[in-house]
Amino acid sequence: MNYCGECGRPVQLRIPDGDTLPRYVCDHCGAIHYQNPKIVTGCIAEWEDRILMCRRAIEPRHGLWTLPAGFMEMGESTAEGAARETWEEACAKVEISSLYALFNIPHISQVYIIYRARLPEPVFAPGAESLEVELLREQDIPWQDLAFPVVNETLRHYFDDRRAGEFQTHVGDITPAMKQRLGRPW
Repeated sequence: MNYCGECGRPVQLRIPDGDTLPRYVCDHCGAIHYQNPKIVTGCIAEWEDRILMCRRAIEPRHGLWTLPAGFMEMGESTAEGAARETWEEACAKVEISSLYALFNIPHISQVYIIYRARLPEPVFAPGAESLEVELLREQDIPWQDLAFPVVNETLRHYFDDRRAGEFQTHVGDITPAMKQRLGRPW
């Protein structure tokens, strides 16, 4: 950050009085600019024994597969954001059922919140951010072409839970060490 969002003057990175972390501070108007992790929300949209997946038409990871998910917008809940992202990426309406996973990704300052959702009918199409959208069974998941480690981790838990006949809520961290295990770049 170079300039204050309040008055447009240059900012300095320093620890403000009463704080413990460096923040961008405007010495002219006194505004402190906090930068916090971004929340990504999405869902596992289920239809019978298949789930809805999108092949990305945008960077990062153009051409790779993901669950419908994206950054939250101001003024919406995480569930509303998950439904909106599914509509934007897959032109599909979903009924959000339950929180499924929360993954922290500290090294890129993101938090993923993934819900289970039901497709009331198998109606979908590629949105502006998707090259294609498909309902896939577990054996059809393109594991080597998944866009993000968090998607890989979420799907592995999901299919394990489905085989066990009981869905749990999963919480964890996605770390750079997982990159080597998954064999995919970030």
